[in-house]
Amino acid sequence: MNNILQAGPAPAKPAIIRRKPWWRQLYIQVLIAVVLGILLGHYAPSTATSMKPLGDNFLKLVKLMVAPLIFCTVVHGIASMGDIKAVGRLGLKALVYFEVMTTLALIIGLLMVNLFHPGSDMHIDPATLDVKAIAGFTQTAHDQTVVGFLSHIIPKTVFGAFTDGDILQVLFISIVFAFGLQALGETGQPMLKVIDIGAHTFFNMVRIVMYVSPIGAFGAIAFTIGQYGVGSLTSYARLLGTYYITAVFFVVVVLGLTCRLSGFSLYKFLRYIREELMIVLGTSSSESALPRLMGKLERLGCDKSAVGLIVPAGYSFNLDGSCINMTVLAVFIAQATDTYLSLGQQVTLLVILLLTSKGAASVSGGAFVVLAATLGTIPGFPVAGLVLVLGVYRFISEGGALVNVIGNGIATIVVSKWEKVLDEPTLHRELERGPTPTQSTLP
Repeated sequence: MNNILQAGPAPAKPAIIRRKPWWRQLYIQVLIAVVLGILLGHYAPSTATSMKPLGDNFLKLVKLMVAPLIFCTVVHGIASMGDIKAVGRLGLKALVYFEVMTTLALIIGLLMVNLFHPGSDMHIDPATLDVKAIAGFTQTAHDQTVVGFLSHIIPKTVFGAFTDGDILQVLFISIVFAFGLQALGETGQPMLKVIDIGAHTFFNMVRIVMYVSPIGAFGAIAFTIGQYGVGSLTSYARLLGTYYITAVFFVVVVLGLTCRLSGFSLYKFLRYIREELMIVLGTSSSESALPRLMGKLERLGCDKSAVGLIVPAGYSFNLDGSCINMTVLAVFIAQATDTYLSLGQQVTLLVILLLTSKGAASVSGGAFVVLAATLGTIPGFPVAGLVLVLGVYRFISEGGALVNVIGNGIATIVVSKWEKVLDEPTLHRELERGPTPTQSTLP
């Protein structure tokens, strides 16, 4: 009897995780939807193009919640921190990391396109190209300046940032509001609690919307294949091959080494966010995964304030995939039109893109508009050559969106570790276990 009392209570049995059948897992459903969309786009293109509203409306649903979700997360994260200097350190370290990574992305893209020469056999006369198809992009690009970009950060009204859905403007309003709320001290605590409840509410709304993500992915990919055709993939096989080899190299080597130096596995991280990557693959939009990515990073042990600040900022300043596609496409156009770019001109191109790429998320058309603006600054460069890549750009931007999401997820973990706001035991435990189908991916 005494032995039993000394031994204490029997250890509790480990909880049994009941996994859903494979066909009920979100990333499997999205993958099936993507395959069905490709088949429909190939065999019934006219029907497939009519599926466009499915993808567009799904993205509208997600973007509807992105702005208020960023606002609530950023405000609660910053206002909850007692040390304003800590916020400044976190932001500064994030910006340094972003600059290093985007510079590496631009350099690697430049090296790879010069190595593979994807456009050297085309010999196209720029005078024969019809520029009507890119008129809207070049006009928007003409309006993009450094001063214009900086001025664009400040919205016309407080609510204008939310109605336009501009991430950079929402981030600006959120940071200013957070500091104002923090200055109130105890008086502002009721407001802080309401904002926290609001964040959880919007995360729940995202969870509901994600049930229809396979339908959105089906519509988006069906339209893309139906509109541009599989033939555009074969015609530009060398360009696509160069781009995706470069993107994979950047993720595996550069981001993989970054993960290793930070003490975690790239493979396990990719496995952990596989559902978000499948959603991006289907919709060709990195914004579609933003809310879920933020939720998963919190589950991986990143501090809420770090997630709220780094991820939205990264969507404007850490667009690694977009940087790669801009350098690859710029040199490809030069090669295809037999336009000689000296080493000095290519270095100039890289330096200009270091600045202009930061505005890629602030305009409609993103990297394509920034590319048009950048090419226009190089004397003698045939900007009309953008017509050559217009049809295949959708497939390239899809890869860019995937790299952007991966890069921003890793950036959040790395910078959180630098600032010592990362729960490393939680990170390793979650990565080792992987996301369970029964686990909520949102806070």
